[in-house]
Formats: sequence, structure tokens, C-alpha cells
Amino acid sequence: MAFSGALTLSDLNDFLSPSQACIKPVEDVKPAEQPADPGAAATQISIDSSGNYYEITARKTDPSAGKKLQTAQISLNDCLACSGCITSAESVLITMQSHEEVLSFLSSNPSPDVQGHRIPIISISPQSLASLAASVSSTSSQTISLQTVLQRIRVFCRQQLGFAHVYDTTFARHLSLLEQGREYTERKAATGQGDNKLPMLASACPGWICYAEKAHSEMLPFISRTKSPQQIMGSLIKEWMSKKWEKTPGDIYHVSVMPCYDKKLEASRQDFFNDVYNTRDVDCVITTGELELLMREKGWDLSIRVDGEDAVKPELVTQDFSLPELLLHPGTSSGSYLQSIISLVSSSQENTHRTLKLNTRTIRTADYEEYVLEDITTGEVVFKGAKCYGFRNLQNVVRKIGKENGVRGLPGGAVRGRVKRRLAEGQTASQDKGYDFVEVMACPSGCVNGGGQIRPPIKVLGERVLDAEGYQREWAGEGVQPEADVLGLVADPSTKWGNKDWIQKVESNYWSSVDPSADSASALNADHAAVHVLKEMCNLRQDTDLPADNRMWMQSMESKAEARRREIFRTNYRKIDNEVVGLAVKW
Repeated sequence: MAFSGALTLSDLNDFLSPSQACIKPVEDVKPAEQPADPGAAATQISIDSSGNYYEITARKTDPSAGKKLQTAQISLNDCLACSGCITSAESVLITMQSHEEVLSFLSSNPSPDVQGHRIPIISISPQSLASLAASVSSTSSQTISLQTVLQRIRVFCRQQLGFAHVYDTTFARHLSLLEQGREYTERKAATGQGDNKLPMLASACPGWICYAEKAHSEMLPFISRTKSPQQIMGSLIKEWMSKKWEKTPGDIYHVSVMPCYDKKLEASRQDFFNDVYNTRDVDCVITTGELELLMREKGWDLSIRVDGEDAVKPELVTQDFSLPELLLHPGTSSGSYLQSIISLVSSSQENTHRTLKLNTRTIRTADYEEYVLEDITTGEVVFKGAKCYGFRNLQNVVRKIGKENGVRGLPGGAVRGRVKRRLAEGQTASQDKGYDFVEVMACPSGCVNGGGQIRPPIKVLGERVLDAEGYQREWAGEGVQPEADVLGLVADPSTKWGNKDWIQKVESNYWSSVDPSADSASALNADHAAVHVLKEMCNLRQDTDLPADNRMWMQSMESKAEARRREIFRTNYRKIDNEVVGLAVKW
């Protein structure tokens, strides 16, 4: 299985306990067999009282007298080869998602004037831009903006790779947040009817979706049906831009740059495949690290200025229309899904006459926080939500939601008399109220710490660098040749995924380009663009009366237009049965 060379495994500090299907049987590599003596005894495996395995001859009865077998180790290849987490079909699809695949397509793509040419387009997430900006900023004390990084990558992708268009995905995220708000409002109004259940759980993290479909299908009714920004961007490019350019979806090749390897699985879902034109909304997903590897292989230095990088010109869709770029969505660097719902609830008509206060409570770590919107006058809890990052916290939230909603199949089951008992123990109503919305991300610290992000480098100190314990080492003198990267840095072998200082630096770069004075203008521009896109994609006349702000997403359109809107911006999830029997796994 040819996975990307940029794929690494380090510091599994947030792992799930392995299930039976995830255990690799003991494997013993034997030396070349010697000719057996006639009548030699057969061997057998025996286990002593401590659980150790021994290979002994049939004539011996003491296990310790035989050869002790080595304990098997599960490597990354073993993990990815196992079908306990992903199916064999999914694993084949992942092999098609790599930077080598991108290069292969670009090299074989006919020229624009030849039949069969596909327009290559690349879209980049803001978290990926922040990771690249942090890497560049590590060479100097000056922080580089996301806009500058985007401009330099745009030049690289056009000149070195041959991409026709380079976009960021923040406008797609803007549409995703609007649709998520619409879905939350619908669920709130119809709670308890069908699958309209609260709390609503964010659905932008494919790692969480994969986990829920295969391990906690009872949570699926709670998960938002709104597509992630990656997939909405795919719909924009394949369904809307293609018509603007008088092309079919199959005439476009769309590459997405994401901070997470699970985005490759998301793009491969059958729900995002166009059977008519035999194409996916996102043809290939590469990670931030793979994009950096592409630049390294092409000899491109992202720290060097490019011509015209200060003259910001948004990427045009047509001569008179361009998508808003690098939009600010206050809240978290993982998409601000919770904050957008809080803003929606605060500005709703039923709360305009209230004086609301937002209280925040940290539970254990900053990766698990509760947000309570409370009426100061009456003390009524208007909204309660949570930010939950990392599988450890995620499992706790799953149990909590299961207990509060009487979901069967979870540890603890339904809890009766919970309200009376907690109030009797002195807890407040805000502590007792169940969640209305939860922003869920599988990675600790969220998307800026995705597994596909660039690992933290360290500066070269002459010929000396620091080892894992912080001591300076003469690597060259010890026969070790560190691999220098394109930024003139050396990747520390001891650097672990999830380094707090590095995450903070990436986070800082993510928010560094924020211009508070431009917030209102960019938001209004984004809303105008959203109305324009909504009308065209849902086949409405441009003179259709819709408010040119975020209220327009809450208004219902005619039945055909509404059906089209749901087709474009929403998806579905389903339980996936695990067909693996642990004892029957063959290696």
C-alpha cells in the first residue's frame, strides 16, 4: 500500500484503547531452516503463568526451557493495513490521495487547447496556511501573514505546478456556518420529531464522523448534516464554477490542502461522487506536510518574496465576480462552529430584548470547555454548548449525551431523577441543563494540531543541535546527518506531534492577519456573495427578494429550491458494521 512519504506517526498521547480487531497476532521471524534430523520432535507453543509465549519441543514440559517468542509490535503500516478502522475499499481510495498522484495527473494532463484537458484547481484551508506561516516565521522574529503565504503559494502552484486557480476555503466555511445555523434552528423548532435531536454535534471533523459511524452509531441522529467546508468548496467548484466556465464537473480536477489525513477519507465518501460525470467533488486531498514536501522537491523557498505579493488581488471566478478571501470567523481556529451558534442565538428575535451574559467553564483542560448563555435578569439559561477536542474528551461527551438522552448501548444507560438529585446536591440550573450544541474535533487542540500539519522545526546552532533531553549534540561527529528542509531548519528527531509551544505558534499565526476594522466590511461582503451563490446554485432569479445578510439563510424558498439547497449543502451518515473478527484476522 503506497501511502504518502510525508505520513508519520509520533506521540500517540490521545489514543483509543485497541479493540479485538486492532490486535496483531504474535509473529516470529525464523532464520533459514536447517535440515532436520530424522525423527526430530515437532515444536509447540506454550504459555507460562506470566503470559509469556515459548516455543518448545513436544518432549519438554517446562515452558521456560524453550525459546521465548518476541512480543509483536504494531507499526503504522500494520495499523493502516488493518480493516478494523477503515474498510479495504477505503484503504484503496486513500492510496489515490497523495502528492505523487497530484504530480502524476498534472504531468499527464493535456494542454488547454487539446481535448481531454481538465482544469486543475487547488483550495487551501486556513489551518494549513497557518502551519506554513509558522514554519516560515521560525526563521525570523517577524510574523508572516496568511495573506502573504497564500500569495506565495498561489505563485508556486501556478508557475511550478500548472494550477489554473488557487483559492482558500474560508468562504466555503462561511457557507457551512450559515447552513449549520439554519439546521440548528430547524432542530430547535422540531426537537423530538424524527431525527431532529439536540444537542447538535458539529460534523466538520471526518475523524469524529468515522468514529461515530463505526463505534457509536447511536450518536448519528445528533450529528449535523451540514457538509464540511472542504466538501462545500468541492460543490462550489464542480457544480457552480464549472457552469460559469461552461464546463462539466468532469472537466475539472480539484485538489484540496488540509491539516488532517482523515480528510482523504471524507473526500472518498460515495455521497460526494457524481455518478453522471464520474467524478468526485474533491478529486485528491493532500496534507499541509505534503504540500511542503512538494515545494521542497521543486526547490521552492516559501520564505522568499514573490513579485506583486503586496498587491492583494482575490482569485477571480469570472471577470466581474471573485470569492471573498481569508474571512474572519471569531471563535476557535477549528472553524468557530460553536461561536457561530452562540452568535445566532444571541441575535435571534426572541432574545433581542434580553441582556445576555456568556459564561465559560474549563473542564479538566482547555480542550473541553462549556459555554453558557444566561439571561442576567431572570437567570434563565438560554443556551449551553461545549468545545470538545481529542478522543479522550470526546468519549466523555458521548457518554454524557447518551445518559442525558437515554440512549441505549452506552455505559451507564439512561439516568432517572438526574435533575432532582443534582439540584439536591447544590448544582445550579446551568450545570444541570443539557448541551444544545457541541463543537467536536478528534485532534487535541483542534485543527491547527491536525496530523497532517508541519512538525515543529528547530534552528541549526552551528554544527550543534539539541537532543531529546535538551543537551547540545555533535550530530555529525556521532555519524548522524540531520535532514535539512527547504526553510534552512533541521527537524528535531525528538519533536513530537502535539508540542504545546508549536501549537501556540501556529494558533498565533492563524489569528495574526485579523484586521478588526475590516471585520464588518468583510462579513457584509461575504453575505452578499453568499446570497449571490445561493440564488445561482438553487436556480433562483437574481431579483428574488432575499436579505443581503446572514438572515437570508434562515428564509425558506420554494420547494424545488429548498430541495436543491439541501442537496448542495447537506449530507447523510450511516452505521457501518465491523465485519472483522479479531481471531480471524490474517496477517
